[in-house]
Amino acid sequence: MTDAAFMKQALALGLSQMGRTWPNPAVGCVIIKDGVVIAEGATGDGGRPHAEEVALDKAGAAARGATTYVTLEPCGQRSNGGCSCSQRLLEASVARVVYACDDPSPFASHIGIERMAAAGIAIENGLMADKADRLIAPTAHYHRTGRPLVQTEAEGAGFDAEFNPESDDLEAELVAWAGRGYRHLSVAAGSDIAHALRASGLMAG
Repeated sequence: MTDAAFMKQALALGLSQMGRTWPNPAVGCVIIKDGVVIAEGATGDGGRPHAEEVALDKAGAAARGATTYVTLEPCGQRSNGGCSCSQRLLEASVARVVYACDDPSPFASHIGIERMAAAGIAIENGLMADKADRLIAPTAHYHRTGRPLVQTEAEGAGFDAEFNPESDDLEAELVAWAGRGYRHLSVAAGSDIAHALRASGLMAG
């Protein structure tokens, strides 16, 4: 199998968890050794554990010298102060890490990539980044605007919840929903709320 085939497998794992991992993005990870999948994982419900943690726990000592395919840049540090995925990959002595897209979170910022590269791990990025964009879009939107990404069901999938505002201040409502951890919200196509959000520039598309 090719690098693209293994990354496609990681993408499928991430997509299977969309809408269940907020406030974290859904991520997929596949660990390969000698051309064979030895472990795989996806972000857990509620955003923990991370996909790399799941896969590394399954691989155990077999991860030494392996290649890891992950849909998102491994985190450089953890918001909870725990061991980052980049550190865990380093300690597992993987030989190569291939990831699809950069992480917009301040807890990434290429810190982990630099750490792994300095330890001699081969790093490659950008593989199937266009496909991984669907997984990272809600998180990227949140970091850019401070609000969840809002779409109709025809425009997206894997929503965290349906947006039901309790006031007319839609921007304040969205910021409040973001504060509760929501990153990807749906509204009914053609609804009054969809029209109001579009008129206010608060809806994707």
